Amino acid sequence: MTTIPVCRALLSVSDKAGLVPFASRLAACGVELVSSGGTATHLRDAGLAVTSVADVTGAPEMLGGRVKTLHPAIHGAILADLGDPSHVADLEDRGMTPFQLVVVNLYPFEETVASAAGRDDIIEQIDVGGPAMVRAAAKNHLWVGVVTSPDRYEEVAAAVEAGGLSAELRLSLAGDAFFRTASYDAAVVGWLEEAGDGELPRRMVIAVEQLAALRYGENPHQAAALYAASFASPWWRGARQLQGKQMSFNNYVDAEAAWRLVCDLPSPAAAIIKHSNACGAAVAATTVSALERAWDCDPLSAFGGVIAINAALDEATAAAIAPRFVEVVVAPEVDERAVAALAAKENVRVLVAVPPHGLDLDLRRIEDGLLAQVRDQIDPSGWRVVTQRQPSPAEMDDMRFAWTVAAHTKS
Repeated sequence: MTTIPVCRALLSVSDKAGLVPFASRLAACGVELVSSGGTATHLRDAGLAVTSVADVTGAPEMLGGRVKTLHPAIHGAILADLGDPSHVADLEDRGMTPFQLVVVNLYPFEETVASAAGRDDIIEQIDVGGPAMVRAAAKNHLWVGVVTSPDRYEEVAAAVEAGGLSAELRLSLAGDAFFRTASYDAAVVGWLEEAGDGELPRRMVIAVEQLAALRYGENPHQAAALYAASFASPWWRGARQLQGKQMSFNNYVDAEAAWRLVCDLPSPAAAIIKHSNACGAAVAATTVSALERAWDCDPLSAFGGVIAINAALDEATAAAIAPRFVEVVVAPEVDERAVAALAAKENVRVLVAVPPHGLDLDLRRIEDGLLAQVRDQIDPSGWRVVTQRQPSPAEMDDMRFAWTVAAHTKS
């Protein structure tokens, strides 16, 4: 059967955003709602009729809620291949009714880790029953649809109202589901590795998802796309683009290098990047002076580069940028007069960004593998003077500046 009508749905979610309107649309189509714990309470409080998971299993929740849905009456009703007569007979013998829709989102493990919660609180947010139901429904996507994000509620509700879940929709939902459980497990592994004793993790599981297709890669004949780690908030993801064309592959590469370098320098500072390396960097008393000094380091290479400034982009600095050919400008703030000064350069991408997160590891791709090293970070507290004359404070500042720029140089 290509389209599966939905008669029975299992709902168990941590993120309850949009749940009541979604469940109401299901109920209006005659779908039986089965739910557990806080989800059931939430739906009943909204006036919806809900069958309790405990009524289905005949077993109340136990271990403070750690065991709710881990029961054959739930998993059998999710996993049954209705095209297999023996599976159908098993359900009938046990009085089980199959689910056609499973709606589950997982305990907020990633958010709990990010909140700097204690170890016990984090452990309690490692979901067990949720991933089990998600994986079961995704495995059986020939007969069951699985929803792991409120982002899909509208699409799924509309499909149910139109007669059921198509094979294409169920396959798409299954892909989302397995990616979600994979990224969830990756987050748990990452946390456990961070809790270990080693400076470098023994294991890394990296889950990323595509955010946007790019026009092309490093060269016009190369396809390219932008990806982000699940539940991550890198500086470029939250950056606000005030003007300019869509960011390109090379723009992202150079903007990352420029922003990381300039944010490691005292303020006000400017850095100009071309092909991942600094062709100019400077610290000065004013932003415009820092920009001019950085440009004068190598004006030829700076042409068509990416500029990053770690202080507010003011009108004077924007006016100095305007006559020059640059691809991207990144700054923590841009005042209105600066926007006006750059308005005529409509192709120049102007980004307002927060400082980047500190990266502990530098990763490099090799065939079927990764090289990892602790990121080069300048720590003057460990410096030892071996000359007879002590450097002056100004000389120490110069050395700190030079070593910082060198640390960001790709050899």
